[in-house]
This record gives sequence, structure tokens and C-alpha cells, in this order.
Amino acid sequence: MQARFRPYVAAFRARFLLMLQYRVAALAGFATQCWWGAIKIMVYAAFYETAAAAAPISLPNVVTYTWLGQAFLALLPWVADPEVGMSIRTGGVGYDRLRPLDTYGYWYARTLGWIVARALPRAILMLVAAGILLPLVGLEAWAWQPPSGAEAALLFVPAFVLMVTLAVAVLMLANVVVAASLNERGVNAVLMPLVVVFSGSLVPLDFFPDALRPLLHAQPLAGLVDIPFRIYFADLRGVAAVQSLALQAGWTLVLVGLGHLAMARMMRRLEMQGG
Repeated sequence: MQARFRPYVAAFRARFLLMLQYRVAALAGFATQCWWGAIKIMVYAAFYETAAAAAPISLPNVVTYTWLGQAFLALLPWVADPEVGMSIRTGGVGYDRLRPLDTYGYWYARTLGWIVARALPRAILMLVAAGILLPLVGLEAWAWQPPSGAEAALLFVPAFVLMVTLAVAVLMLANVVVAASLNERGVNAVLMPLVVVFSGSLVPLDFFPDALRPLLHAQPLAGLVDIPFRIYFADLRGVAAVQSLALQAGWTLVLVGLGHLAMARMMRRLEMQGG
């Protein structure tokens, strides 16, 4: 069993280590995310000054929600893996077809290494800046707060793992479309606004009208931001938290299954041209 998964672990490790070399990009991304995080928090603070009673989430939790969102922004599946587009255009996908591996699993492992390596340095820097430095300089009200208790901390671990696996499952569907259409621009143009709005990255899903909330909480993209972050500050606890984890896991399995079927069909129809 261990030997069976070794090639996929190697594929993940190779892409992960490759992406960690882009330190300047990580620093630039961190600086940008700090800037936008501060702007969002100031906007929320202004809103809460006049309508705090109508807000479904307290301001400290919204501040933490914002910093979490900025820390893990690179985990969101809003652009297809650029390596897939390059592989299709150059014909390198032919090597993937010849490998004695499940192509979906191989692409999944490499895409996982790509997004985790992009997010990890920025998340660490954000934790230091927003979670440690801000309280030290007297800005506790604007800081990234720790989880709301031991239960929230423990439940956030599987929620975060499912967040990552779900994100890669969404990306794999995008990758398959890129491979079939030979162009990632259309996919990215559609994927970005969908992910930003329906994941809860733009604003928490609880800020939407009451009639829409049940549908928004049940759709798959809620598992990327809304569910794990609400578990973090204990807005979801107990049975509700477990049900939300089950929803994340269920959508992950569904999207992985759909992606696997779509890739198998795409690979059967793929034509290699050239000499």
C-alpha cells in the first residue's frame, strides 16, 4: 500500500519544494494581503459603528474571519493550475498519459503541492503579523484571535484539511476544462468570481439575505471559507459543526468523482499533434 502511493507523494513533494523557491512572490503576496485585509477590516468597523445590532457575526469574529481569509487566500481555487495549461500547449501531457499512474491522482498531487506551497509562507507571515505583532503594539481589537476554545481548535483541524482537499477537487475540474479547451483564460474568468462570492471570501455568507442562506451554506464552495472559519470562532459547534464537516467531505468526494470521470473522458478524446 505504501509503495502504491509513493509516486504521488513524490509528485507532491517535487512541486511543493519547487514552489517554495519563490520567496519574493510570497513576500509580495503577504504585503498585498495585509493591505487588503486592513482595508476590509476598516470597512467592517465603519459598518458596525452604525449597524452592529443587525450584524449576524460580532466584530471581533469578523476581524478574525478577515485575517484567516487573507492568510489562506492562496488556497482558494480561483485559477487553474498554470502547469496544466503549459503541459497541454507544449504536448507534455503525453508523458502523463504514458506514466503507469492514475493521471487524475498525479495531477491532484501536483496541484496540491502547488497551492499548499503558495499558501504556507504567507499564512505563517500573516499569523506573526496579525496574530502576534498587532496585540504586542496594543491593537488587540484588530488582531487575529486564537480559536474560540479547545473544541473549536480540534474541529478546525479536519475542517482545514477538508478545505484544502475540496479546493484541489475544484481546481482539478478546472484543470480538466483547460485540457479540453486548450486555454485557461475562460475558465479563470468564470471561476474567480464564483469562488470569491460563494465561498464567503468577499463577505461572510451570513451577511447575505436570510432567504438565501440555506442554499449558500449547502453549496460546495461554502466549504472553502465559510464552514472552516465559522468552526474556528465557534459559530458552528457540536452537531452543527459535525454536519458541516460531513458536508465538506461529501462535496469533496462528489467533485473528485466527477473530476475523475471527466478526466478519463478527456484523455480518451485527447489528440497529440506534431512530430
